[in-house]
Amino acid sequence: MNEKSQTAMNMNSEAKGLEGSLQHMVEVHHHKSLLLAHNTEKAKKDAIRKVERVSDLLVEAVNGGVQDSFINQKRIELETRTLAATITRFIKQTDQWLAATHALNTALKEIGDFENWMKIMEYDCKSITTAIQNIHQD
Repeated sequence: MNEKSQTAMNMNSEAKGLEGSLQHMVEVHHHKSLLLAHNTEKAKKDAIRKVERVSDLLVEAVNGGVQDSFINQKRIELETRTLAATITRFIKQTDQWLAATHALNTALKEIGDFENWMKIMEYDCKSITTAIQNIHQD
C-alpha cells in the first residue's frame, strides 16, 4: 500500500471513529435526558403527593379548630339556656319572698294598730272607771 491510500484509510477510519464517538455522545446525551426527565417526573409526583398531604393536614387542623369552636358554641348556648332558666326561677322565688315580706309587714302594722287601739281602749276604760269612781264618791 502506498502512503496515499494509507493516509486515506487513516482519515476514513478517523472519520468513522469520530462519527461513532459523536453517535455515542448523542446516545449518552439522549439516555441522560431520558433519565433526567424520568427523575424530574418522579420528583414532580413526589412533590404533588407531599403538597396534597400538607393540604390535608392543614384542612384537618383548620377543621379541628372549627369543630372545637362549634362544640364550645353549643356548650355556651346550653349554659346560657340553663342560666336563663335559673334566673327565671330566682325571679319567681324573689317575688314570692317579697310577697311574704309584704304580708308580714302588713300583719305587723295591723298588730301595731291593734296595740295602739288597745292602749286607747285601756285609757278610755281608765277614764270611764275614774269618772264612775268620782260619781260614786260624790
